Amino acid sequence: METVEESITTYLAEVKASMEALPLDEIKDVAAAIYEAYKSGRQVFIMGNGGSAAAATHFACDLTKGTAFPNRRRLRATSLVDNIALLTAWSNDQAYEDVFVEQLTDMIGAGDVVIAISTSGDSPNILRAIAYANHCGALTIGLAGADGGRLKDIAQHCLIVPTRCVEATEGLHLVILHAIKLWLRGMIGLESGLS
Repeated sequence: METVEESITTYLAEVKASMEALPLDEIKDVAAAIYEAYKSGRQVFIMGNGGSAAAATHFACDLTKGTAFPNRRRLRATSLVDNIALLTAWSNDQAYEDVFVEQLTDMIGAGDVVIAISTSGDSPNILRAIAYANHCGALTIGLAGADGGRLKDIAQHCLIVPTRCVEATEGLHLVILHAIKLWLRGMIGLESGLS
């Protein structure tokens, strides 16, 4: 069994190795795709479970506030995990597997962006929502860990953190999301003459 110091060292080594293996070109492609959706007046929906739900809320805030400039149209981003009453109502009355797809049913349009964050890539509620978003003509983006799970097979873009360490995956998902936000802020700022 590892000592506390050894477990921290192992974790940090895993983070470092995984960060060095991040797909930078794919991250830029995803940021550019979100930017094109923004320019077309489309909206972004973000979802996840557990720690990934927290990342979804964080990213929706970053996109909405962190890319805003005076006198410019704003990027519209919604976290599908923030309405506890709605999440529990759908879970109780129908099934937890439907909590995200049922919300999208009321709001999604062709050309919108749906981002799913899942360390395993195999969460049933995530997979159902991405399949539905594809059916509706949305751009679907997954963030996963390990081998990407089934999410890599159905999302149009899937950014995979190549580790089975959940903590490293969650941390690097935030790194990826911050990189995307900074890229978008730079592009929207250029349009505004403020970057």
